[in-house]
Amino acid sequence: MSEFFEAVENAIIEHWLKIIILILIFFAWKFNLEKEILSFIGAMILGRLAWIVWVHYVQQDFISGIEFVLLEIIPPRDVLRNPRAMELFISNALYHFSYKGGKEEYWQGAVWFWFSLEIVSLEGQVHFYIRTPSRLRSLIETQMYAQYPQSQVKVVEDYTLAVDEITPQSSWNAWGCEFGLLKPEAYPIKTYIDYALDKDPEEELKVDPISPVIEFFGSLGKGEQAWVQFIITPSKKMYHTHGTWFGEHDWIEEAKNELIKLLKPYTSRRTRGEPTGPGDLGKEARIEIRTPSILDRATKAMSAKTSKLGFETGVRVIYVAKKEIYPFGTRTNASRNIRLIFRQYEAPDVNGFTRINSAQGDALNSSVLTLSSRQVMILANRKLHEYREREFFHLPLRHHIFSIHVFETIFPKPIIHAIFMTLIKPFFLPFQHMQTFVLNTEELATLWHFPGQILKVPTLERIESKEASPPTNLPT
Repeated sequence: MSEFFEAVENAIIEHWLKIIILILIFFAWKFNLEKEILSFIGAMILGRLAWIVWVHYVQQDFISGIEFVLLEIIPPRDVLRNPRAMELFISNALYHFSYKGGKEEYWQGAVWFWFSLEIVSLEGQVHFYIRTPSRLRSLIETQMYAQYPQSQVKVVEDYTLAVDEITPQSSWNAWGCEFGLLKPEAYPIKTYIDYALDKDPEEELKVDPISPVIEFFGSLGKGEQAWVQFIITPSKKMYHTHGTWFGEHDWIEEAKNELIKLLKPYTSRRTRGEPTGPGDLGKEARIEIRTPSILDRATKAMSAKTSKLGFETGVRVIYVAKKEIYPFGTRTNASRNIRLIFRQYEAPDVNGFTRINSAQGDALNSSVLTLSSRQVMILANRKLHEYREREFFHLPLRHHIFSIHVFETIFPKPIIHAIFMTLIKPFFLPFQHMQTFVLNTEELATLWHFPGQILKVPTLERIESKEASPPTNLPT
């Protein structure tokens, strides 16, 4: 009987909003209070929207006061350190975690810093960039030199400014997309440890997962460019705790929940021993988990992911080319191949990347609704602006107003999800909310690190030796 009441209690806690809505509908029907209840619901919705608009207004005002700088990192000719060095750099230089109080967050609009790690091909010339708030420039430089003493860090102009707006009159065409994860973020992607790069194998035996990206970027010709960015900020994602009213937990606890869900079919409760006397409460219970060997890698990888710092991450890719190379309404080999540059990080028992929010409209996943050439051009131009602004975490209001996440805060998820997917999403495809997920430092270092000497790409600039200033004690 107690289990029944516990189940009822959990159901009430889980579906409290739906229950309240049903109660309001009942009272409206019973006592002819339709106008009063609708007015109340309308006031709540308007109040919620006003709060969203205010928060994003003060955030945009705060962000407008942040000065950013674009740093180019030129790797040394001989990269003798494995990606673990880049992992240390990311942990020490980019993980800035600080509590934002109510006044800071909701009145001043204070936000956490975010960074953009970028790999870029400019007509086949491959470059590594970091976009950072200017106040952290010196920290990034010192930490980069600490891990790669022979590298060079310099301030450069934003390369995206050389590409015009994507319009019928411009000389450029573009395709872009974002990437999400195939599975819940508790499952990691394949990392450099899976490729045994942590063991420092001989140079000729190394299999570096970043090699296909660099090789493809180096193969682009005149009038072609390819950009990829990983926008990161220390993870502050919170998830609703099932069985509670307003309880929340972080990504580490969410990963544990996913692991429990994975192991649940192989978990059993066994008892042993008999009562020894009147005061004995009964048999001793024991939990047994018999995981099949096919899940060993997945469970170990999920457990290992939570042992390192996590960054909320957004991934975006853009291919731009002159119209004579990439005319409107066509696809080139390069525009097709760029869709596959992350395939090497995927495995059936762990995670992988999937393409979302494509400028071509293939994210619509519909054979009925198609996009006109004008809509495709608008989407391509939107992707260009999002890339140039390094947008993911603090977006213009127009993105949020038409995003499913805003509607979910007002209405029950199943109802609004059905409405959004069938009625709203096709018409507001250019304004979709970007999707982010948590990657730890090991995964980020796998995606963004300097390749070793085994990768012979002549268009990847390397430093022969670090530039040094003359000694201070030289005679004059």
